[in-house]
Formats: sequence, C-alpha cells, structure tokens
Amino acid sequence: MQLIRKNAYARAGLIGNPSDGYNGKTISIIVRNFSAEVVLYEWEDVEIVRTYDESNRFRNVRDVVKDVEMHGYGGGVRLLKAAIKKFVEYCDQRGLELHDRNFSFRYTTNIPRQVGMAGSSAIIVAALRCLSEFYGIEIPREIQPSLVLKAETEELGIAAGLQDRVIQVYEGLVAMDFSKESMREIDGFLCGRYEPLDPALLPPLYIAYSADRSEPTEILHNNLRARYMEGDPKVHQAMKVFVDLTDQARRALESHDPKKLSELMDLNFDTRRSICQIAKMHVEMIERARKVGVSAKFAGSGGAIIGVCESEATFSKLREEMKAIGCEVIRPIVS
Repeated sequence: MQLIRKNAYARAGLIGNPSDGYNGKTISIIVRNFSAEVVLYEWEDVEIVRTYDESNRFRNVRDVVKDVEMHGYGGGVRLLKAAIKKFVEYCDQRGLELHDRNFSFRYTTNIPRQVGMAGSSAIIVAALRCLSEFYGIEIPREIQPSLVLKAETEELGIAAGLQDRVIQVYEGLVAMDFSKESMREIDGFLCGRYEPLDPALLPPLYIAYSADRSEPTEILHNNLRARYMEGDPKVHQAMKVFVDLTDQARRALESHDPKKLSELMDLNFDTRRSICQIAKMHVEMIERARKVGVSAKFAGSGGAIIGVCESEATFSKLREEMKAIGCEVIRPIVS
C-alpha cells in the first residue's frame, strides 16, 4: 500500500507586506519551527478524515462559538477538498490522465492559528505535494503558488495574496516582485518573479506570537482593498513605500547591515499602521518588543510579529517582556 507524507511550513513576512496583493514587493522567510503534514494512503474510496480537533461534539454552545472562531465552518477538511478540486481541474485542462486508484487523506498541523503565519495555505501546499506524487504529475514550481491561491480564493473565498504560497513552495528566503511589469501569465496562471536568496544573509531574528491574540487577515485589512481600488492616495503612497523598503532591505541583507534592516522593518509597521486600523493588543506586542530594543513588524496579518534580535541577552529580556502578555518567542529556523 502506497503511503505518502508531505510537509509545508509556516512563514513570516520579513519586509514589504502587505504590498504583495497590490503589485508590490516582499521578502519572506520559511519558519520550520511549525508545519502542516498531510498523509495520503491508498484506500478503497476517496476519504477525507477529520483531525482530532475537528469534532462535531461540544461541551456547550460557547465551545461551538470558539471552534468556529478558530477553525471556521469547515476546518481543514474544506482546504483538502479545495486542493483536490483544483488539482483535478489542473490535470483535466491539460489532458493529464489520472489513474483510478483511490486514497484517504488526513492532516495534522501545529502552526499557530490565525496569527498570520499561513496555516491554511500550508495544508493546501502539503496536500498538492501528496497528490502530485500519488498521480505522478509534476506541476512547475513557478505556478504552484498561483494554483494554491486559486484553491483558497476561488473555492473558499479566502482573502489572500501570493506571498505566503510562494515562500511555502520555494522555502528558505525569497525575494518576490509583484509589480505590473513583473507579473506574467504562465500556462494560464498569473505569476510574479520569485528569486531565492541565501538564508545565510539573515541576521538573528525572533518571532513572537500568541493564539489568544489571533485575528483573521480580513479583519486587519478591513477596507484596504476597496480604498486602493478607489484610488485612495494615502494607500497608494504606502504601497510605494513598501516597495522602496523592500529594495532597501535587500541591499541591507546583501551588505550584512542588521541595523539598517531593523530600521526598515520598523518603518514597515509604522507605514502599515498609518493606513490600517490595528487592534490594541497587536500594537501592544509591537511596543513591548521595541521597548527592549528590538525592531518589530507584523509577520503577516494577525497575532505574530518579527524583528531583528542579535543579542542573546536581549532575546532573554524579550521573552520575559512578551511572556507578561501571554506571547511565546522563538528563533525562526529558516534552513
């Protein structure tokens, strides 16, 4: 019996986010500390198995509400269904024949939920890796992020951009260009330009997060998309700033200048704050991190922040400071 296990990891935006959805530029890192694993094995029917935390039995109505807030109405099962549908459509549209063997699908994940570390897309990326191996179909790496994005946006209505899916497919450290000049269609998929960089360029980083301070992406972005489409000059100017920060950050990485990178990361959050309504609890995370002398910006859109922290003594102080508000602090494993 064939058994396939595939992982996809959490991720953090180093600089430039949220401009990936607005023809901007970003640099992101993979975070191997957390992962989603999808297991596929041959079975008599196609079966999608619910995980231990997707039970439909609850102690009371408050637990029902909490479950919906954490997992949505479909949990991870809907992500696996979307991955299967888009994979089959991809193959059918290209005349790629699929064998008639069936399989059972299940997943596990320890990626903190709704803190902006791309837990949902990790499940889909891992699922597509399983399906590709099971059916012997090779999907070009450059278009895989766009296929994952379609599963989320077209099938599930999740507000998302390409950045998360790119770094989860490519892994390591990746510079991404989503400018109109760089976006092009490849085999029916709109793709940006993705350039892997050497993770050795990174200074020591930290990530702080708390599931209790989680917030879905769409809440943070609120009406940003509408304002951008309406031509809001403040939003458009901010997107230009994010592009400039990303260009400068790359130069800072390549010249091994962690101080400059720190300054740019702080500016990234400050610019974001100027155009978005940000929850007080997330502002507090940023302020407490900066209080101990480290840079701080959102890792994504929610309850996780990232910054440069070179000193182990400062890292210890940071952990104590963040512990006071229920936040964990880690050193991200990138390679």
